[in-house]
Amino acid sequence: MIGRLSGVIAEKSPPLVLIDVQGVGYEVDVPMSTFYNLPPLGERVSLLTHFVVREDAQILFGFLSAEERATFRQLIKISGVGPKLALSLLSGLSVAELAQAVSRQEAGRLVKVPGIGKKTAERLLLELKGKLGPDLAVPATIANDNQADILQALVALGYSEKEAAAALKLLPAEIGVSEGIKQALKSLSR
Repeated sequence: MIGRLSGVIAEKSPPLVLIDVQGVGYEVDVPMSTFYNLPPLGERVSLLTHFVVREDAQILFGFLSAEERATFRQLIKISGVGPKLALSLLSGLSVAELAQAVSRQEAGRLVKVPGIGKKTAERLLLELKGKLGPDLAVPATIANDNQADILQALVALGYSEKEAAAALKLLPAEIGVSEGIKQALKSLSR
């Protein structure tokens, strides 16, 4: 498995980059977010890679950040989402924007990406919920561990993060977890 390439950029033709690694040129497909941040031709670059071997091709995908590669790997685990579609998603949305769209269940943001239809967007939202970034979607209103546990319990019970965060704002700051969950459920049931 090829996990990282370090070399000189020999060619750039979106989304393909040719990296010369000691005389061997590697063609690497990159999302546009990575492409725009690459140094100019002739400069050194180091890319984290994901190597895909298929019956008809061997393809390298490259990323400037570990977060981007991890998100790509998460995306290709989803049924109906291949590497090209995952690359398209990461070209249309940053990792933070994708995580935000998933936490807010905003299918409309995903549908704007070329190749993503309504059904695929809904499947992505369902499959990715809670899997992108450990705390990217946690609201800023959380002041302590008890509030984090209450929020997590409400989300586990099926409430959206937005609803859970709204209920959390109504609770006293130092409330216990079990009492906080009870009071939050009462306010959510109104």
